[in-house]
Parts: sequence; structure tokens; C-alpha cells
Amino acid sequence: MTSFTLPHELHGDGAHKVFAVHGWFADRSAYAAVVPDLDRTSFQYAPVDLRGYGRARDTEGPYTTAEAALDLVALADRLGWERFSVVGHSMGGAVAQRLLSVAPHRLRRIVGVSPVPASGLALPPEQWELFADAAHRPENRRTIIDITTGGRRPGAWLDRMVTRSLEVSDTKAFRAWLDSWALDDFHARVEGAQVPALAVTGALDPALSADVMRQTWMTWYPRAELHELVSAGHYAMDETPLELIRVVEDFLRADDEGGSA
Repeated sequence: MTSFTLPHELHGDGAHKVFAVHGWFADRSAYAAVVPDLDRTSFQYAPVDLRGYGRARDTEGPYTTAEAALDLVALADRLGWERFSVVGHSMGGAVAQRLLSVAPHRLRRIVGVSPVPASGLALPPEQWELFADAAHRPENRRTIIDITTGGRRPGAWLDRMVTRSLEVSDTKAFRAWLDSWALDDFHARVEGAQVPALAVTGALDPALSADVMRQTWMTWYPRAELHELVSAGHYAMDETPLELIRVVEDFLRADDEGGSA
């Protein structure tokens, strides 16, 4: 395979380096709402486009969380980041956990925002059809976004989220990513990892709830923490951006104050 560098952008010049990995429905623009208010003095953030998304939309796969973790390590090498933290949303949260098996010695901290567990996410047949057909049916994408935000968001916002998703994702890649994040169970490879790990959930999200994290994330990682945002659903970056920034940066900053450097 030819050399490939994940498309990315850099925000800030802080010593604590942080990758931001998007989920199934977006490219790195998933973090657009939080970027203006990040602490650019303490941290340097690198939102990335995974294969099949954004500026990597036409890049070949196989579109798996395992491959994405290797792509992040390669980008860290290119950027000269010896150690770094990772924030991952949903599918990106599974990518962050993959790094626990690929390069645990390089990780400072990981954060999952409504993260898919390392065990994957079992979907009943009717839900699987809804998700699988979302690759080519915009109305399915809208339904999924609506359900996972508690049915409380304006229709115009739902439409905008769907439009963005269609614009920034390749249909074939979108469908292939589902098989990886939903079906791959690698939790036995990361269980017991000592890297501090924060799961942030939204109280309006019925799929990746705090209860799901208690049964997975909190039982696997000895240094795990859990924070539930009471006013958010699955898309905290858009729904409660300032609350999310505060929770995530307080967690990341604890490494600089008292954790390993």
C-alpha cells in the first residue's frame, strides 16, 4: 500500500498533543463548533479525516478501526508527537480504544464522546437494516440522528446534519465502516489498559448511554471515568459544545498537573 497521511488541521501550540477523531456521520468538521473555544495554549489539537471522509474521501480502505489506529500512529510520527492523547466521537471512540492495543506507551489519555465500546455494538435485525441502508438512504441517516438525540432537536438541524454527512462521506466507505465499528470485538485486547480513559455520554442518547459505559468502558479500564451531559444526546460537540470542552479539557489537563508527562 502506498504511503498515506491522514488529512488534518492543527489548532494551538501547546505541549499536550491531542488527536480529535470523528464518528460515522462526519469528517473532521464534526469538531467545528468546539474549535473556537479550545485552550490553544495548553494543547495542540489535530482533528483528522479518516479514510473515506473529507479530504480522504477517495482514499482506499479497508475502513476499519484497526487501520485507523495505525494511520494515527503514522501521523503522530510525521508530526513529531512522541506522546499524545486522543478524543474520539462514537466510531472515533472505538478508534481511540484500538490505540490501547497498538501503541499504549504513546498514549497519555483517551476520551470517548458517546464512544462505541471495544466490543462493538449489537444491533437487532431491524436496527441493522436501518443502519446498513443509511449508506444510500438519507432518510435513514436523519432517523438515526433524531433517535440518538432524544427526538428533541429542530428539523432544520437534523437536515443540516444529514446534508453534511452526505457531502463528506463516501457511500462505499460509509457502509464498510459500519461492519468494523459495530461487529469487531477487540475488548479482550485492551481490557486492563492503564491509560486514563474518560467516557462522556449524553443523557438523551438511548444507544450509547451511561449505563452502556458502566457495563463496558468502566469495567475494562482500571483508570476509567464517566461523565454524563444531561442536556446532550449523541452529538455533544453540536448540542452542548461549551460543557463538552470543559469536561474534556479538565480531564486532559489532569495529566499535566499530576499524571505522567
